[in-house]
This record gives sequence, structure tokens and C-alpha cells, in this order.
Amino acid sequence: MKSMQWIGAGLLLVLCMGANAPCFGAEIEATRLTSPDQSIAVTVDVGETLAYSVSVGGKTVLAPSKLSMTLSGNQVLGLKGELKKVTRRAVDELLRPVVKVKSETIRDQFNEMTLTFAGGYAVVFRAYDDAVAYRFVTERNGEMTVTDEQLEYRFADDYGLLFPEEDSMMTHQERLYVKTKLSDVSSDRFCSLPVLIEANGGPKMLITEADLLDYPGFYMKGAGGAAFEAQFPPVALEEDQKNDRDVAVSKTADYLAKTAGPRAFPWRVLIIAREDKDLLTNQTVYKLASPCELTDTSWIKPGRVAWDWWNYNNIYGVDFRAGVNTETYKYYIDFAADHGIEYIILDEGWYVLGDLLDISPGMDVEELFAYGKKKNVGIILWVVWKTLEDQMTEALDQFEKWGAKGIKVDFMQRDDQWMVNYYRRVAEEGAKRKLLVDFHGSYKPSGLRRMYPNVITREGVKGLENCKWSEDITPEHCVTLPFTRMVAGPMDFTPGAMVNAQPENFNAVFNRPMSMGTRCHQLGMYVIYESPLQMLADNPSNYLRETETMEFLSVVPTVWDESHALEAKVGDYVVMARRSGKEWYLGAMTDATARAFDLPLSFLGAGSYTAHIYQDGINADRYGSDYQKVTKTVTSKDTLKAVLATGGGWVARLVPVQ
Repeated sequence: MKSMQWIGAGLLLVLCMGANAPCFGAEIEATRLTSPDQSIAVTVDVGETLAYSVSVGGKTVLAPSKLSMTLSGNQVLGLKGELKKVTRRAVDELLRPVVKVKSETIRDQFNEMTLTFAGGYAVVFRAYDDAVAYRFVTERNGEMTVTDEQLEYRFADDYGLLFPEEDSMMTHQERLYVKTKLSDVSSDRFCSLPVLIEANGGPKMLITEADLLDYPGFYMKGAGGAAFEAQFPPVALEEDQKNDRDVAVSKTADYLAKTAGPRAFPWRVLIIAREDKDLLTNQTVYKLASPCELTDTSWIKPGRVAWDWWNYNNIYGVDFRAGVNTETYKYYIDFAADHGIEYIILDEGWYVLGDLLDISPGMDVEELFAYGKKKNVGIILWVVWKTLEDQMTEALDQFEKWGAKGIKVDFMQRDDQWMVNYYRRVAEEGAKRKLLVDFHGSYKPSGLRRMYPNVITREGVKGLENCKWSEDITPEHCVTLPFTRMVAGPMDFTPGAMVNAQPENFNAVFNRPMSMGTRCHQLGMYVIYESPLQMLADNPSNYLRETETMEFLSVVPTVWDESHALEAKVGDYVVMARRSGKEWYLGAMTDATARAFDLPLSFLGAGSYTAHIYQDGINADRYGSDYQKVTKTVTSKDTLKAVLATGGGWVARLVPVQ
């Protein structure tokens, strides 16, 4: 489905009159763009400095906010611009993502307005029914240097927000979301993206970016009152390599990027959600990303992964010494094969740090790949980014020869222009060798997964690993992430803990980790959290002890044909229904408050379904691992009651009765 049509311009034209007036035919003072459903309006002021404002349902939420880009030679795009023409288009088309994170199809419907200025540049605005975005486009040939970019968000009032505060731009972007208000964010405080704004009695608004290519990512800092302004990591001139993974920028340039035109710059995105649950199904970042670069994507296979590092290889009940060795990883492969799990990861320790071609003692990698192939279990290899950069061609060629299915690239901790380009190079080189890519120690997603769908997931989230050393991964944090970080794209949170505790009996133990919240809170993540390469973080010995839990984890999909948000409140609770083929999965999670939900099954097709339900046990509020499995027959006329303990969860698998 695709249509394009001209829509009304809505321009105010002031004709040049008088002997002393400079005459360029017409001066356009204001331009307006509305969303397809007319509920969102963008007003662009072409004055001394280009600025735009946004209203939702007739109410201004974003006051005039300036935008400009400064090139070397002090030429400022957007300052005193001479507007040459305005062109518009309306698009309504159906996208079919290679990796079905939320759905097998995505409706991409928007109105677009392009303001073309003298000097070889334009600014493109898009209005969706649930978002507004703009980007600079230059028509210049050859190299250009961007020395600055003015990027503001001046809100109409002193709104509340969830602020992922940073203390450095050398960051894994793994932050807690701090509840505060705009006026409390001083100019010396800044955050990574996405950041969520909560308008008083109005919509939620999420700031992020899309189609980030050959340019640095941006951060938001306080700009006084109810305003943010962007700051960017400049180009790195010198680096200080402290060890195999930590490479700090020690000297920077006085510019943001050297790039070549003609080109389009990244989209600056404001997602707008009238209800909290709208954030859970928003796909704006994917829609704004560049189309797929790969001609053959048949080899890209989502799936579940048995992961070693989080559980410290604490397998037991075996007749060999557990650790980073061939016997242990064969045990992981056997576990995966017996439960239909598609992959295992060899995480830190499989190679001698600093040399990807130097295999650690006790590891027979070639034997493991042969064993995995025999058992139909793929192997993904963890690598440190800098070592991979130093050995890119020879290492990836070797991985391909072994038959690796993917790489987990870790510890980048930066998003300056060079590092952004590194992500693309890894994606491209990985695709040449049919390797999936999971970025850890990474910045937030910005759409690279559409361009290179082998970039199947990434971290950039404060995930379960933190349970090994902190008490940060609370149930409240876990029900905040779907409305914040996950809106930008898939997140490798790495769920699956089998030792579960309420806050009063939780302990952070590095080599015997547990999770905060209930067992069903963890199971709920497999339906709520989106990651096409979804981890099983605990050790196989624990999973083998939990046969009913494994019945669910052995079948739960990692990609979805259809997704619906049923109940949601940021930081409090989330309930979703997702379809894979003919089966439906329901998942629910709550914060520290016990809750109950009545869930009508009207979305089901005709006929009966067998519902396999996993619910918090009666004692889950004191013993987090307590849960109960219930099986019953249901139809579309039925309603299921989901009862969640404090820090609890609930999941159901609905299978058509044959």
C-alpha cells in the first residue's frame, strides 16, 4: 500500500512592495505541517534563526526551538536563510522488516515538508500521528566540516521527566532513569538518550535520534527553565589505550565531524504518546532509518542464547571441572540442543585478551564448532571492540571458517563520529561473512538494524548483569525500561535468573548472582522485552532443575508477528499480548506494588486454546522463586485474571487446540 499526493501548503506570503524593499518574489514567514490524522501540528518559523514548535490536539507542547548547523568558515545553515521553495508529500506504505521485532509489517504513514534554502541545503520535517522529526540535508559535493549544531527542545511548561543522567561521554549508556523536572536540570547536568518528558496532563514525549551515520550521537543538557540543548562528542584526535578494552579520548578537535556531501544528516526525533502504552508499540526509529543494504538476508536467524558469563559457569552435578574449557561449553551445547535453543555464546575468556587468534588453554574451539554443528546449535563469539578493530579481517575470516554464527562486540563506550562509523563497518564486514552482531558497551539504537538487519540486538541498557554488583535492577527499573530505552530499539537486557529474591533478601553476589523480583517477573521479560537474540542468563544446571520454567523458555519466540499493549503505566506496570504464528503470548510485570489485571481474550481467533499460565506463587512476596503453573482451556469470550505479587510477573502461552 503506497500513495503520494500534494497537500495544502498553508503558507503566509508577504509580497515585496516599495522602491526601497529588497524583492526576492516572496518571503515565507511561517510554515505549518500536520500529521495524517491532523492531531499534531508543526509550525516552522523562518526568521533570523530557523525554529519550530509542536502542538498536540491544539495545545502547544514544544515552544519555538532553534535549529542550525555550523560549517567551517562560520557558515551557519538555518541562520538568516533565504528560503527558495517548499515541497510537500504524503506517504502511506507498508514496510516488511527482515527481523520482526514487534510485527511482521509496519505502516509508515507521514506528511513531509522540505524547506529548501539558498546555499545548497534543506531542512526536512516529518509529522507522524505519533511523532515529529526533522533533519538537515546538504546538496554540496566534496568534504565539509561540521563545527557545531544547534539543537534545542524548549518545552511549553516545566514538565516532569525521566532523566538517564551521565557523568561522561565515555559511557556504556547504562543508566538509571532519575525522576525530576526540567527546571531542576542545570546546564552542568546532561543525559544520554532516549529521555522521556511527561507533559502536565498531556502526552508523554520521548527524545531520541534516528539514521545516525557518519556523525556523532548527541546528549541533552539543561538550558535553563524548561529547556534542553544538545551537546556532542567532538572528533577524537588522540587516544589513551588503558588496557585491551578501555580506549579514552585524550585530545579532541574543535569540530564534530568531517563528512562528505551530498548527504542527509541524522533525524532529530520527538515521539509523542497520548497514553503510556503507546510507547510500547511505537516504531518511529525504524521507520526513519535507511533501507536495508543487504540483498540476501535469508541467513539472519533470531533465536535464544544460552549465556555463560552472568552465571559464572556455575554448572554442577557433572564429572568435570566447570570453567572456560571445552567440556563446559559442550555441556552448554547439549543443554541448548535438548531444549531447542538456537545458540550459545563463548564470552570473555575463550581467547587470550589482546589477540583474537590466540585461543585460551583448555579451549578447543574447532572441536566446539564441530560439536555445535552436529547438535544444530550455533556459536556466537564475544570480542573486545579494539582487538577486533586491530585484527578485523583476519579475525572475522577465521570466525567464518570455523562456522561462527555471530559476534558480540563489547566495550566501545563512545559515540563520536569515528566510533559511529566503526559500528557500520562491523555490521558490513559481519554481513559479508554471514555473522549476526550484538553490540555491548554500546550507545542506544538509532536504526542501524534496518540498514544492516544482522545487527540483531544491542545493550546500551542497565541490565541484569548489574545484579552481580549492585541493587539497581529493581522491579521499578525493570518496568521503566519498556517505556524509555526499548522505544529506541531492541535491548539485550539478558533475562532469565532462576534464583529470585524480594528486596529484603536480595544480595549482590558476583559469582552466585540472583535477580530482584519474582521468577514470573523474569519470565514476563521474555514477552515484554524485545531482543531477537534473547539470552538465557542463568546456568544450564539451574534450568535443568526447573523443568516447568524450561517448558516455557524452550518455546517462547524472540520475534513477533503482532504486538498489542494491554495495560501500561510508566515505572509501575506493563501488560502485553504478542502473536507468533498461531500462538499468542501474554506477559505482565509490576513494580513493588502487587496488582491484578483482568485480561479479555477478544483478540483470539475462533476455536479453543490451551492456556499454559505461569503465575506468582502464594508466597512469592517473601520467596521470589515461588510460582505456579496452571493449564486451562479458553476461547475469545473468556477473560484471564493475572495476579502479580510485589515485584511480580505473569505469563501465558495460548496454543490453538487441534
